[in-house]
Amino acid sequence: MESAPSWDETVRRFLLEHRFGMDEVVTKLSILRDEFAHLHDYNPIEQVSSRLKSPESLLEKMQRRGIDLDGPDPLARVREEITDIAGVRVVCSFVSDVYHVVDLLMAQQDVTTLELRDYIASPKPNGYRSLHALVEVPVFLSEGTVPVVVEVQFRTIAMDFWASLEHKIYYKYRRDVPADLLAGLKEAADTAYALDATMERLHQEVQGLEPLSGGLVERLRTASGTMPAGELIDSLRRLGSPPEV
Repeated sequence: MESAPSWDETVRRFLLEHRFGMDEVVTKLSILRDEFAHLHDYNPIEQVSSRLKSPESLLEKMQRRGIDLDGPDPLARVREEITDIAGVRVVCSFVSDVYHVVDLLMAQQDVTTLELRDYIASPKPNGYRSLHALVEVPVFLSEGTVPVVVEVQFRTIAMDFWASLEHKIYYKYRRDVPADLLAGLKEAADTAYALDATMERLHQEVQGLEPLSGGLVERLRTASGTMPAGELIDSLRRLGSPPEV
């Protein structure tokens, strides 16, 4: 009789399932990107990247969530409560591209959308903007089909640049960021959004595209007048300066 798998083997299999699910989503997006590149005049997808939580990171988050390793079926709670084990990031040029690619992914028959969080229309207080989609895809293994949840983040180039900078700053200061840098981050986020709004307006005019649903383009046009895009460089330069003592 075979012995029960060890905890390490169970976690390794669990993470492999999520890696396979992540690869499924990346493949779907890569196919769309290549299709646009070869068969259409315009490609809305600039970049697709992915990352999988390490076993150490997963265990740390389980501890923060109070998930007992010795409890009954702890991985069932992980599946329910931790949804960012497998992550995919899609970078687009324009805000309209973000919504277009989201719609294309969610329209695929074997992709189930579990949750959609629109931090572009409703940004976080610190200025973070992105669109997060929790999707479930089937992973076909030798022992049967496993449904896997993947978090997909959709951003513009400007949003991605800002988020990368924010991550580096929080990492450097171990999340205890000086107030002036937090203010600078918020200012840079607003400026990056104004740049996105200006670029979106120009893109709409050049391409002759239809307005986005819900009057989003009009809101972008209004937002673009609140902060000149030329302030972006100054804001980012200030972020790179050390805080005054």
